[in-house]
Amino acid sequence: MEPTFNELFPTLNDSELQKELDQVAVEKSLDADELLMETGKYIKFIPLVTAGRLKVYREDDEGHELFLYYINPGETCAISLVCSERDRKSKIKAVTVEDTKFLAIPIRYMDEWMSAHKPWYYFVMETYRKRFEETLNTIDSIAFHKLDERLLEYLNKISVGQNSQTVKTTHQDIANELNSSREVISRLLKQMEKNGMVQLSRNQIDLLS
Repeated sequence: MEPTFNELFPTLNDSELQKELDQVAVEKSLDADELLMETGKYIKFIPLVTAGRLKVYREDDEGHELFLYYINPGETCAISLVCSERDRKSKIKAVTVEDTKFLAIPIRYMDEWMSAHKPWYYFVMETYRKRFEETLNTIDSIAFHKLDERLLEYLNKISVGQNSQTVKTTHQDIANELNSSREVISRLLKQMEKNGMVQLSRNQIDLLS
């Protein structure tokens, strides 16, 4: 049984806000590997994820991608909140990891709700805080950690996001997200397997510790 909206978003459990959400929110769904937000495009709505999972990337002009964070049920995208405030183009790319459902809130309600509804204000502030901490962790990882440490942190992050010790991905996908090569990632994974940290199989990595 899927959790209710109030269970997923307890901060937004306010009668007046709920009335407005019921009036303006549109239920949407996407299949796995579909694009929700694209770099350089205007954001028209704020997604409140109710099922599934999104993966958020930073993308440069040459198409290189850097994995930032997941958006899980009960969460939204902080960068979409920032861009919506001043009608700015998206600075990130968001893709569904699996079949995903969400409520789409038109961005024109953002400013009004920030001042009119304290629960919405607190939800937005908590989202900013959480994503800021995750972005700092990503920066720290790139700046201060070796690639093998970054690889382990990446696998652990995906494991937590998927709520499973089994990470379903390819060596090439990992290489793309860590700005490395498939050959280097494969070598590091084989060394981790030799050290008893992971078990490798086709398009799957099992974390053992």
